[in-house]
Amino acid sequence: GQTNCWLHPNIHYIAFETRLHDILICTEHAARNLAYQEFTDVYGQYNILAKFLGAELFGLPLHAPLSHYETIYTLPMMTIKEDKGTGVVTSVPSDSPDDYAALMDIKHKANLREKYGIKESMILPYDPVEIIELEPYGRLAAPTICNQMKIQSQNDHDKLLEAKDKIYVKSFYDGILLVGKYANSKVSDAKKLVQDDLITNGQGYVYYEPEKQVISRSYDECVVALVDQWFLDYGNEKWKQQTKDALNKMNVYHTETRNQFEGVLSWLHEHACSRTYGLGTKLPWDEQYLIESLSDSTIYMAYYTVAHLLQARDSFNGEKLGPANILPSQLTIDVWDYIFFPEKSYPSSTTDIPRAILDHLRNEFQYWYPVDLRSSGKDLIPNHLTYSIYNHIAIWPNHSELWPRAFRANGHLLLNGEKMAKITGNFLTLSQAIKKFSADGVRLTLADAGDSIEDANFEEEMAEAQLLRLYAFIEWVKEVLDINLVDIEEGNNSRNSSDVNWIKDKLHLSSNLDNRNEEFTEKQKINYRIDTKYNYYDHVFESEINRAIQLTEESYEKMLYKDVLKYGFFELQTARDNYRELCLQSERMNLHLIKQFIEIQVILLAPICPHICDYLYQFLYPGTTIMNAKWPKVGKVDQSLIDSRNYLMNIAHDFRLHLKSYINQQTISKSKRTNTQSSLTSIHATIFIAHSYPSWQTFIINELKQLYLSNNHSLPDSKKLAVHFKDCPEIDKKYQKKLMPFVIYLKELLEKSDDIISLDRHLSFDENQILQLNQDYLRRAIHVEQIDIRLTDGNDTDTTMLSNLEDIVPGKPLIHFRHETLML
Repeated sequence: GQTNCWLHPNIHYIAFETRLHDILICTEHAARNLAYQEFTDVYGQYNILAKFLGAELFGLPLHAPLSHYETIYTLPMMTIKEDKGTGVVTSVPSDSPDDYAALMDIKHKANLREKYGIKESMILPYDPVEIIELEPYGRLAAPTICNQMKIQSQNDHDKLLEAKDKIYVKSFYDGILLVGKYANSKVSDAKKLVQDDLITNGQGYVYYEPEKQVISRSYDECVVALVDQWFLDYGNEKWKQQTKDALNKMNVYHTETRNQFEGVLSWLHEHACSRTYGLGTKLPWDEQYLIESLSDSTIYMAYYTVAHLLQARDSFNGEKLGPANILPSQLTIDVWDYIFFPEKSYPSSTTDIPRAILDHLRNEFQYWYPVDLRSSGKDLIPNHLTYSIYNHIAIWPNHSELWPRAFRANGHLLLNGEKMAKITGNFLTLSQAIKKFSADGVRLTLADAGDSIEDANFEEEMAEAQLLRLYAFIEWVKEVLDINLVDIEEGNNSRNSSDVNWIKDKLHLSSNLDNRNEEFTEKQKINYRIDTKYNYYDHVFESEINRAIQLTEESYEKMLYKDVLKYGFFELQTARDNYRELCLQSERMNLHLIKQFIEIQVILLAPICPHICDYLYQFLYPGTTIMNAKWPKVGKVDQSLIDSRNYLMNIAHDFRLHLKSYINQQTISKSKRTNTQSSLTSIHATIFIAHSYPSWQTFIINELKQLYLSNNHSLPDSKKLAVHFKDCPEIDKKYQKKLMPFVIYLKELLEKSDDIISLDRHLSFDENQILQLNQDYLRRAIHVEQIDIRLTDGNDTDTTMLSNLEDIVPGKPLIHFRHETLML
């Protein structure tokens, strides 16, 4: 597909001789890199034979390997850079928008040809050659997209960049080669094969340079150098497949993380694993080299399992021997093989370490291994973490039970939505954060900052809010338990524990905990119920506590700490608030249940806020610590109770809004009337509910049942459902706007429950029973004198005053207000 070769008219080129006696013409930037890649007789040096300006080289006849044209010529291109590549660019205008635009410039502009001495015979006969088929652009992708985007010349930089973005990557992955020995192959498959052929036939070189300019600490521009090096062949197909299989069995916690690992495995090949300086382990088969750090650190978790026996706690430099009393020189390959490999026998002929001691080390390794979890940064996925999977497989090829079980990668930390940087002042050290927000305040904010591979965001305003939330919880617990803490002098602090000192400083609390008996105070007896008999509100709250235990435990196991706080703190605190509101309107809260809530709340939160939770736990159990508390067991979760409570509070909110609207209308109406006699009145309400749906909705329910059963227990997508119900004679046209919202509601309901019964029983509770039971709560919550409850499908219900009767369906009641004169 090559039609010509590009040079820049104003770039300086040089000619130099290689050690194979070829003469290369390129930029000096490229020659310098080539000299360090063993292209010259003297490593790092090149002898310049001649220097040229690009303009001096235009019109030279060339032979290009594999080209359709026997001879091509050097032509001018203005976008070539002197510090990128060789400065010599092959031109394939059939598939490169830049090449096509530049070629057309020279073809159509005689003055440009004249300026650089380009004859018509060097350019006019040369048309783009069809070499790649790419849908939807055909066999000449570059001309097609340039014409579509109306690109006029090589100076249309923005358009050319957009065109390149559209077809370059797509051409590589989706393009089909039309010519040569690899015709009908994908470009992505053929590219490496063609490259290998060119190198094998002596028609091309492999050239390396830094992806972008790299400046060393000595201010030298870096090159890519070919040096003696050992590589780990991560491209080995068998090894790579084993690694893929191992990855499939691992828990990596997030889909994004798995996608990144799989992406790395798709391109990873040889990795340089040695270096000549620094700290590290000598390469076993070539001790003049050290194993570089990313390769050396991949299985050091195995060493963790025995480090406590080999190293003395108080001797970091190794002057003292560890508990096993083993010298470093005694740790031979045979010894390590016995410790790490189950099939190896005790090396009695090569070691003087007693078998009992080596068995102790071996048992430690076998007890602790494999790695149950490795937590690391996302930037180590393309290297250290991937190498770790590879190397575990290489070291223990026949013991998959010793391969890693889980890796969790996290993002970096933003501060107030921006990267931390001292230069901008957006910077906070850990000690500063603790001093400002307390240890538990920082931990709580970090846990809520984000769990995925994306960068987490530590918001200082959020940290302040979290600190106030913790303070409010502490104050509420003190109030409930009727605890009066008195300020005492620091010298008399009975606990003086560094774990809770920050509470005194930040929240001005004393740590003086007395041994409280289990008897209830008079204040508690007045403010709370102390019997053990639970009512409806108690059972609802108890179910929500049990639900919180279940969901919080699942979130901890998944290391989703934001969800831990969602279920185990924020939503549980909201459940407490709802319980308090419901009980304020009718009955008092049950103190036994409240104490159970406090205990479970602090245990659920303890891994994140250990200091505060231990402090509060000792209000319940003086002289103990939450660190010894058992994780709570999940009790019965009655979802129908939770659903009914949510329903109750939602309709109470809606009814208050309707009442406000009703009062406003009455006020306007009253202001328009004159000479009206004032009288004392009160507001009464009637709540209308329905046991069944209107006929058109019942028809939809039955249709969805049939579709569900005939479609392998699933419903078609929303578009197909819309087509199915369009123009149904059973559904009046006046319901068309309401039709699809109702269908989608039912579809989501069914998908959530995965049970066709949910289409018949949309509510998990008896709506009428819940309303009857909570009449007093609703009356107080809405602020009306009296509430009546009526069934719209009841025989004795008068619904003549309702203009929107069909809007009343199960779960969506309607309230009607009226004024009644007070009887004096």
